[in-house]
Amino acid sequence: MSMVEEPLYPIAVLIDELKNDDIQLRLNSIRRLSTIARALGEERTRKELIPFLSENNDDDDEVLLAMAEELGVFIPYVGGVEHAHVLLPPLETLCTVEETCVREKAVESLCRIGSQMRENDLVDWFIPLVKRLAAGEWFTARISACGLFHIAYSSATEMLKTELRSIYSHLCQDDMPMVRRSAASNLGKFAATVESAHLKTDIMQMFEDLTQDDQDSVRLLAVEGCATLGKLLEPQDCVSHILPVIVNFSQDKSWRVRYMVANQLYELCEAVGPEHTRTELVPAYVRLLRDNEAEVRIAAAGKVTKFCRILSPELAIQHILPCVKELSSDSSQHVRSALASVIMGMAPVLGKDATIEQLLPIFLSLLKDEFPDVRLNIISKLDQVNQVIGIDLLSQSLLPAIVELAEDRHWRVRLAIIEYIPLLASQLGVGFFDDKLGALCMQWLQDKVYSIRDAAANNLKRLAEEFGPDWAMQHIIPQVLEMINNSHYLYRMTILRAISLLAPVMGSEITCSKLLPVVVNASKDRVPNIKFNVAKVLQSLVPIVDQSVVEKTIRPCLVELSEDPDVDVRYFANQGLQSIDHVMMSS
Repeated sequence: MSMVEEPLYPIAVLIDELKNDDIQLRLNSIRRLSTIARALGEERTRKELIPFLSENNDDDDEVLLAMAEELGVFIPYVGGVEHAHVLLPPLETLCTVEETCVREKAVESLCRIGSQMRENDLVDWFIPLVKRLAAGEWFTARISACGLFHIAYSSATEMLKTELRSIYSHLCQDDMPMVRRSAASNLGKFAATVESAHLKTDIMQMFEDLTQDDQDSVRLLAVEGCATLGKLLEPQDCVSHILPVIVNFSQDKSWRVRYMVANQLYELCEAVGPEHTRTELVPAYVRLLRDNEAEVRIAAAGKVTKFCRILSPELAIQHILPCVKELSSDSSQHVRSALASVIMGMAPVLGKDATIEQLLPIFLSLLKDEFPDVRLNIISKLDQVNQVIGIDLLSQSLLPAIVELAEDRHWRVRLAIIEYIPLLASQLGVGFFDDKLGALCMQWLQDKVYSIRDAAANNLKRLAEEFGPDWAMQHIIPQVLEMINNSHYLYRMTILRAISLLAPVMGSEITCSKLLPVVVNASKDRVPNIKFNVAKVLQSLVPIVDQSVVEKTIRPCLVELSEDPDVDVRYFANQGLQSIDHVMMSS
């Protein structure tokens, strides 16, 4: 093949592959566009490859999505920002396709390219593209146009800026709800680029149109814009323009809109400031907490702690706490679960006395909830309450409930309690722990569920780290070693796991005198699973004990296991022997 023909090869292959019936071939070809562009060089990429892609009428969304993504990073391959405009035509076509994800990716790529383009190129190429899409006959083009205004606006001339604001205003009143939805969701980004004088007039007019839309899907997207616009406006403008809208939305006939308000209310409070939050937004929030739709109550309950932080403790106790009491016995388990996940955070906000008087009874009722997720959410946040009311009170009121949960019929609840034990132990102190929780920790080693037994073994290691080897030697090791004689092999395996975890914490001396003999003895077990776990534990003990112990005790045991009839036992025993040899060579 001659030198002249060689660069033709990639484009020919690309054309063939892009016309192939096999979608995977077409996809691979698109994903290799950057390689092909490098082979062609910048000029031929501009003159041949990009026009070819513009004319490519592939109907597979996956191929179009890949193309939209690739073109977004294509500026270096067409000769830099001065030639970036050549990438706009294929992306403009992709902005009009029916598949939403392709359009969104094309808009994202256009935004990326537009943000790098020079100002005069934006005026010459990018703004005309936005205007064409906004005037598109097919609604998909108009949807895409809404996402491009914030890139186009800042570099436009005064006359063009006026025109762009007018076009956006028309899009906010488009006949198609999908276009109005897109205008509502992109209004915040567009508003951020508009001058403050026009913000109060043009943008607020568009915003008011969208908030009064007859489609709830448009109104709920306008709610999202409330917080963004609120941050852009002066506080007094925010109060006069945004606040009435929020209050109205909190009573909207569509539960989806009220749900969105409940989700966004905390951010809206930041926008309007503390005073108006107290007078206007607290009643709105209380309404949402008592909403007749469970979804709205879930969203509102999930924000209860954040909302209380903005208020004074007195206001929180007066207005929010009565609602919290009602929600703790709500008919929907999901509402109670959402409340349980955040209610502990109210303790630092309300202070010690209010927590003891008002919150503790609510915690206790949620801890006894029939739904496991509610109980779990309370358990996982106990430390926040401990910091406020102190451990004595916490242990008197909540410990009986925790002990009850430790034997819960749902294993995930038991698991959550186990994972919380080391934290509880560090807060309660060693004396209290020994009296109340020590026996539970041993009991879990013989649970019917593997995850519980495994977590219990890890728990013992963390307790040994917390209280020290001497305490562990007295309270953990004897009871653990006793269980190695359990008649069920699964429980014996758990003890081997516990030994391997405890050994590094206990140190060489205790490992050699107490733990190692038990492991060696277990190598004579009749169950192969126990024997290969012995091999694994012995391998993990090699770095902990002295070399002499390895040679005198561990190696002979592994050699014996390496001749076992079972293939798995032999495999793990040989792994252990190789590990010893490796340690010997490196030392």
